[in-house]
Amino acid sequence: MTFGYWPVLLALFIPLALAVWVWVQPLGRVIVPQDYGRQASGWAWRFWLNLWQMLPCLILALVVVLLASPRQLSIPQSKRVLTNIEFCLDLSGSMTAQFGEGTRFDAAVAAIAKFVEQRAGDAYGLTLFGQSAIGWIPLTEDPSAFKRAAPFIRPEQMMSSIGGGTMIGGALRQSRVHLEERQEGDRMILLVSDGESADLENGQDEVVARELQRSGIVVYGVHIGEGEMPPEVASICTITGGASFSAGDELGLREVFARIDQMQTVKMEQTVADIQDFYWPFCVTGLVALGGFVLSSFGWRYTPW
Repeated sequence: MTFGYWPVLLALFIPLALAVWVWVQPLGRVIVPQDYGRQASGWAWRFWLNLWQMLPCLILALVVVLLASPRQLSIPQSKRVLTNIEFCLDLSGSMTAQFGEGTRFDAAVAAIAKFVEQRAGDAYGLTLFGQSAIGWIPLTEDPSAFKRAAPFIRPEQMMSSIGGGTMIGGALRQSRVHLEERQEGDRMILLVSDGESADLENGQDEVVARELQRSGIVVYGVHIGEGEMPPEVASICTITGGASFSAGDELGLREVFARIDQMQTVKMEQTVADIQDFYWPFCVTGLVALGGFVLSSFGWRYTPW
């Protein structure tokens, strides 16, 4: 325990001096003669009455301690380390292909929404891409933004503005810009696509991967539909420290997102203990002493006989 204004504690000599005076003060007693009587010394009663008279001294001492602003260190708490996750969602024409009970787009949006719901507390952003890329949802810790956005980002609606191709390299670069704006927490891109990308050929995949690596961004790739993940995308995932997966059906897609959640576990860090006021034990003690003194005053007092 520490004190914010410790010099005030020097005033404790005042209640200490009063407490000493209680015990050494002479008592003005009136001697009543009594034939053949033996007068009791009354020391037992004096002991208890002196203790009672020390209660105001104790209250004064507690007031001095409170004026000195007692403080203590709080217990360090565990704080969740924020993970900034940018979803790169392919909106090319092939994402309208049948996939389970809906389309590839429907399955991807449902899997993303479930992933966000399970990892409440992280920050999420959404980049849509086809021939070009567009940032749709800035990084936010509000998961409801994804549910509200789903009806407005269907490939049939967006292809006219972003084109029907698949340019993964440009989408990853734009996502990197969004993530670099966040100074706090880890950075991750979760790429969901069903095709190959022409702008990652001729060694461009390694160039993009090194840019992301320098920014501390890990990439996880999810390939929806038939076939395997394009080697260029798999290379980017490996270089940045992530992983690539292929999902041929809805169940497999859900399992892929569950595996990514397990790989990118929630991190906790211990916060530094804060200094907080420590008044309550002194206030409680003072109130008890004051109440005891008031109640005792109704019947405990010195009398000269």
